[in-house]
Amino acid sequence: MSLSDDQAQSVVWTVEKHTVKSPTNAFGTIDFQGGSQGCKAKFVRLSCDSKIEDILHLMLKEWRMQLPKLLISVHGGTQKFNLHPRIKDALFKRFIKAAETTRAWILTGGVNNGAAEHIGDALKDYASHLCHKVCTIGIMPWGLVDGRQDLIGRNVVAPYQTLLNPLSKLHQLNSVHTHFILVDDGTTGQHGAEIHIRKELERRISLKQIHARTGKRIPIVALILEGGPNTILTVFEYLQQTPPVPVVVCDGSGRAADLLAYVYKQTESQG
Repeated sequence: MSLSDDQAQSVVWTVEKHTVKSPTNAFGTIDFQGGSQGCKAKFVRLSCDSKIEDILHLMLKEWRMQLPKLLISVHGGTQKFNLHPRIKDALFKRFIKAAETTRAWILTGGVNNGAAEHIGDALKDYASHLCHKVCTIGIMPWGLVDGRQDLIGRNVVAPYQTLLNPLSKLHQLNSVHTHFILVDDGTTGQHGAEIHIRKELERRISLKQIHARTGKRIPIVALILEGGPNTILTVFEYLQQTPPVPVVVCDGSGRAADLLAYVYKQTESQG
């Protein structure tokens, strides 16, 4: 039975009604092409309502990742923006070094644009100075990945091209990341599918104990580079947690970060 035009327009698409669950058909290793040296990353496509304990099992048991002593969650713009040399220098010499010495996990949006790209650039430029590889985990919607059809296959080694298509509204994966969690809610070209998974993953990691004897848990720090209204909302949510999550704002990186820095300065000076 077919729907009339009026009936078709009145049907509201929802994940629950219009998607069907099935075992994931995309996981393995991404082999980034075109770089001066081979870059590879573990990846998995999973449902937006996947159990966090299953994701952690994958990361710790299957991918053999070591629990971090610090979790750094990077938020900000997903489109290209320039960084002042002073901020770039701070990223290279301080942020990346701090991440390495604490054996931190860095969480980003995973795209080869904006904040995630700047983190990738900092890791790439500082690679020769690192004694240990920094785990950099990109969490993004499956439906936003440019070239995602090349990732379909079970336990595959998938060649992935990073040639930019200026007409595409999708995002390429950043080749300096070590792991990707690609969250599928059935949508294409839309942000947001990954938000719940990322929040819950951060929360669950923060409950893990670093030392069983002392009961000390894994701390979280948020890093803000540029960004828009959603970035400001994210900062607000971090500060509302108990205890509040420390937020480092890169003043001078633009937009949301500059606005937050300005408000903070004015509040500090006026009480």
